[in-house]
Amino acid sequence: MPITANNPNRKSWIDVQKDSDFPIQNIPFGVFLTKDDIITIGTRIGNCAIDLGAMQQLNYFEGIELTDDMFMQDTLNDFISDGKKTWRLVRNRIGDLFDSENPKLRDNKAHRDIIIFDINEVEMQLPVLIGDYTDFYSSKEHATNVGKMFRDPENALLPNWLHIPVGYHGRSSTIVPSGIPVHRPMGQTLPNGDTQPVFGPSRLVDFELETAFITTDANIMGENIPVTEAEDYIFGMVLLNDWSARDMQKWEYVPLGPFLAKNFASSISPWIVTMDALEPFRTKGPKQEPAPLPYLQQKGKHAYDISLEVYLTPNNGEPDLVSKSNFKYMYWSMAQQLAHHTSNGCKVNSGDMMGSGTISGPTPESFGSMLELTWGGKNPIKLSNGTERKFIDDNDTITMKGYCKNSQIRIGFGEVSSKLLPSFVRK
Repeated sequence: MPITANNPNRKSWIDVQKDSDFPIQNIPFGVFLTKDDIITIGTRIGNCAIDLGAMQQLNYFEGIELTDDMFMQDTLNDFISDGKKTWRLVRNRIGDLFDSENPKLRDNKAHRDIIIFDINEVEMQLPVLIGDYTDFYSSKEHATNVGKMFRDPENALLPNWLHIPVGYHGRSSTIVPSGIPVHRPMGQTLPNGDTQPVFGPSRLVDFELETAFITTDANIMGENIPVTEAEDYIFGMVLLNDWSARDMQKWEYVPLGPFLAKNFASSISPWIVTMDALEPFRTKGPKQEPAPLPYLQQKGKHAYDISLEVYLTPNNGEPDLVSKSNFKYMYWSMAQQLAHHTSNGCKVNSGDMMGSGTISGPTPESFGSMLELTWGGKNPIKLSNGTERKFIDDNDTITMKGYCKNSQIRIGFGEVSSKLLPSFVRK
């Protein structure tokens, strides 16, 4: 089935600014609370939030097999469970209805008033009920930088890294949408030179520049997904700030890996950009040497050219661009991550989220964490307000943006932005 929603020549009767992340060719999916306190599934064109629940009630999806309440729910899980054919049919229909040449909705003011909201009039929610969350470690540059800092610089990558997409199971209960502030975590650390740990606020809170993909129901327990089919089970992508407490992590990660230093908060952008929308931006990933084992081998273009930016805004200050990277640097593809994840028969469900791991590029300005940008705090970043940062201070705001762009269209993710608050103290 062709992806007619991606027609680069199509214009919408909704006004869209030139550099908007959300032209009619994007059609992402999210969940929002309307000004009337109604939660609905929606999409976005320009600065308009579109109520898909209202559209379904008004029969704009007639002819597409959907349950009666498909878009009148508070998560996208059921829609995602319906699979790729349904996703594509719905996106194509939305593209047709909002085409500048189609009068059906354009000329029906009564329906438009029910369906379309100004983006500032809605409150974005977490788009899916995330049952499970896995975080990978798939940037060769990031893994190498961390290996140089904490282990042997001559053998920065551990022996398994070039053979498997390394990952760990995270915590879904503390995944929040953009705009929700995050408290500095409390935990155990081992101060330099000491032999006994202390408990208190983390002093080395960091961001991690990541993306994440959202899956559909992929398999039954015991069944693996071939790497050649894995992309069919990926609904779309979001931006991910996977907050980290580096001092807590250093003390606790032996022998079982990340725990409290990583599960206190993970922030995501609220609009899921579909893989169909990203199709024009496929590109080749890095050459994999040595060649992966046969179950992970791929041919063709399985990376995506997604420009990524991180801004740090101090309290009452202006934002400073601190990192500029690209998703195409990732060594292991999303399909390889999902194929490896299920190679042992692990069941993957609709709404599961898989983080890419920190996305670092080959140059210092493309590093995806403060740990790397300041090289463990040795080289502080100077901000435009005259202050310096080794890691993130209380009341700093971290904002991540991402977009794809070619000569015809720009498809973006919006942003994920969160303020770091002081540690929570129970009254």
